[in-house]
This record gives sequence, structure tokens and C-alpha cells, in this order.
Amino acid sequence: MQLLTPPSNFYKPSLQYFKRRDTIPLNSRGLWQIERGAIRTLTWNEQGKIITLGIWGKGDLVGQPLSEIAPYEVECLSSVSAILIPCDRWYLLVDSLLEHARQAGVFTTILRCEPVRDRVRYFLHWLAQKFGHRVTYGKLIAVRLSHQCIAEVLGTSRVTVTRILKQLEAEGTIVRDRRDLIWREEEPIPKPPLEGNWG
Repeated sequence: MQLLTPPSNFYKPSLQYFKRRDTIPLNSRGLWQIERGAIRTLTWNEQGKIITLGIWGKGDLVGQPLSEIAPYEVECLSSVSAILIPCDRWYLLVDSLLEHARQAGVFTTILRCEPVRDRVRYFLHWLAQKFGHRVTYGKLIAVRLSHQCIAEVLGTSRVTVTRILKQLEAEGTIVRDRRDLIWREEEPIPKPPLEGNWG
């Protein structure tokens, strides 16, 4: 049986690796698909205030072609492996592109929640659904975010985040073990502020 030799332009995706806090290089004709780890897309205003556009994980797509916002940056929240997919292969990514749009909508809805306490609760629940692993007490949120990072994501202050996390811990909504954070599964899932699928 004769084996077919792939053409010279046959696409062979290769993983690229990044460390926590690395900035992933952008390509106007390519999208990054995350294979492992967590990243956030962000911009900043004229005063230098960071604005988080989204937090993404395994299977998600990120890249400048998905946003009209400038500046636009992709920051690693953990060790990350990703594949750069050129534009002539995007037709293979329809499901992932639709998922990107859906998650962007949910994330925007979270950021609009008031009061801030509800915003923190919805955000932690969303993180537990997206990045959580089942443990004895609930779902361990695999991505570790500092109080300052959570504050930047949610558009509030670090002091406010610290205060709310202490309240949620006292109520049993979350369990904190050193730097780990666990969302208690027995805690009722908060109702979304708008209709949508939060599972």
C-alpha cells in the first residue's frame, strides 16, 4: 500500500509555550487557540487603567482579528500552551468562534452586575464553571488570580475585593486554602442578571 505524501504547504500546527505573565505576540492574520492554561485579553484607557476584555482557557480563541479595540493585549495568567492558526484555516473554527462570541456576552453581563458584591459572586461562579475541578468541598478554581487582578477584571478596588471575599468565606460560599479558592457546590447557583445559559 502506497502512503500519500502531504503537499509541501500541508499545515502542521505546533504548540508554543508561554510562562505566567508573558504577553502572547499578536498576528493580524492569525488566531491563537489555547490548549492549556488561562489568559486574559485586555486594553487600557488614556489614564492607563486596565480594562479586561475576557478570560479564556482550553479550546478558546484569542487574537487581534476578533476585536476592533486598540490597544489589545493577551496576557498569560498561568503557564500556557497555544497554537497559532492562520486565517486560511479559520473556516475550521466556526464552533470555537461562536463560543467566543457567547462567552464574551456572558462576561460583559457579569461586569454590568450591581452591586459589586453580586459581580464578585457571579464572576467566581463563572470561574468555577469554566476552570473548576471537583474536590471534596466543591469546585477548585484552577486559575489563581490575585485580589488586584480580580479588582482590575471587575472594575473595582483591591480593598473591596478582599472585603467581599472575606464575607463570602465567612458565609461558606467559598473556601480558601492558602492561595486556592473553592466554590462551594452546595451554595445555590446565583441567578443570572439576564437570561442565558450559565452552566
